[in-house]
Amino acid sequence: MTAFAGAEREVQGWRFAWELRSVNHRYLDVALRLPDALRFLEPEARNRIAGRIKRGRVDATLSWKKTEQGEAAIHVNRALVAQLLAAAREVEALGGAALAGFNAFEVLKWPGALHEPEADREALAAAVLDLLAEALDKMVAGRGAEGRLLAGFIEERCLKMKEQVGAARVRLPEVLQAMRQKVVARLQEVAANPDADRLEQELVYLAQKLDVAEELDRLGAHIDEVLRTLKQKEPVGRRLDFLLQELNREANTLGSKSADAETTRASVEMKVLIEQMREQIQNIE
Repeated sequence: MTAFAGAEREVQGWRFAWELRSVNHRYLDVALRLPDALRFLEPEARNRIAGRIKRGRVDATLSWKKTEQGEAAIHVNRALVAQLLAAAREVEALGGAALAGFNAFEVLKWPGALHEPEADREALAAAVLDLLAEALDKMVAGRGAEGRLLAGFIEERCLKMKEQVGAARVRLPEVLQAMRQKVVARLQEVAANPDADRLEQELVYLAQKLDVAEELDRLGAHIDEVLRTLKQKEPVGRRLDFLLQELNREANTLGSKSADAETTRASVEMKVLIEQMREQIQNIE
């Protein structure tokens, strides 16, 4: 199921942004892109995604950059500066005169005299994962909206299939009567020129052709199960995959047993509807 979601937040002088994209995939496949300094979050981030998304390829990217407030936040390393000043006074005492050009700016240029405040790693991790949850909420909502549209599409096709099954069932007595007439005609032919083996073969063949009521019953039952499955709250994509395989099997059998043009046409129409549903079910979690 295709979807896109994002979420941003400023934390401790940094702006974090998650971007989530999902596309169709038979199983769950997560691709994570994290800054090197935040790689330690990957296992937990994967768990969070897998806890909300059950099917599809999910690309999750986390970016970060300093805010203006973060760039301005610097601190004096008081301990180091005190040591530098003490050393300077010691040098002055040894030389008996003040050092030329030595001032506060020169002290601040010393490596380590100024430093940026260290971020609270645990607080950052909690904020980043909380932000991921926010992005996942948006993605799940988007996928849910798309899922409802797809469910409506599939339900519409199921109702059309039920119409085809109903039409074939209505025609069944007429088809059976036509087949009986063929059997009677063949018996009359055989009476004039008996061939027991051939007669038995033809009767078996005709009996098989007559027996499509079971296929129609199973088609109706599978369609009802698809409609029931669409109303479930948990992920149903794989179950729908299986049900459509069963529907396709019964539609093929109906077509192979068909004894009239209308039943054949109904079988073809049902297979078209099944294929339309199969394409869309790949988008359903």
